[in-house]
Parts: sequence; C-alpha cells; structure tokens
Amino acid sequence: MNTRVVGRYGENVAAEYLSKQKYKIVDRNFFCHYGEIDIVAWDGDSVIFVEVKARKDDKFGMPREAVTWYKQQTIVKCANYWLYKNKQTGVPVRFDVVEILGDKVNHIKDAFRL
Repeated sequence: MNTRVVGRYGENVAAEYLSKQKYKIVDRNFFCHYGEIDIVAWDGDSVIFVEVKARKDDKFGMPREAVTWYKQQTIVKCANYWLYKNKQTGVPVRFDVVEILGDKVNHIKDAFRL
C-alpha cells in the first residue's frame, strides 16, 4: 500500500471511531491556503481539530511522532481560518491526534495547544 492509500484508510478509520465516540463530524480534508485539517468535529460545545496519522507498523516510529511542531503550526493556522470562515470564533477548541498503527486506534485528546 502506498502512503496515500494508508492515509485515506486511516482517515476513514478515525472518522468511524470518532463517530462511535459521539463526535459530530462536520468537515473532512478541509483545505485552505495554509494547509489541511483531516477532520473537524464537535465534542459537546467544543470544536475539535483532528490530525490523523496512520502507519502499517512502527518501523519508522510511532505515527504521533510525525505531528511535528511545524505541522502543529500549520494545523493551528488552518483551524483559525476554519473558525473564521464558519463564524465560530470564540468557541472552545481542542487539537487531537488519532494515530492508527496496524489495526489499533489511539486517540490522543488535547495533543497540543495554541
């Protein structure tokens, strides 16, 4: 499987997992000039921006390790734009990472902050 196929698979698994956890998914693969956010969801009154990282194995490290400081900054910029565009400024936000390693899902809530 190439990385794009693994990535798409991971996003689908993450979306299904979050839906089962009662998150309301409102956007997937949100693109803007800053970059992309994999999943945007509501958890109660908070908007959750989710970065999904999937790997077949840990040969190159854990998936969460790929969410570098630079990637976090890109996600934050995209999130601010999403909030502005959707008139949701001022609502509580959280940044989560869902890592998928093989068939295991690990949801890291509040993985990083602004």
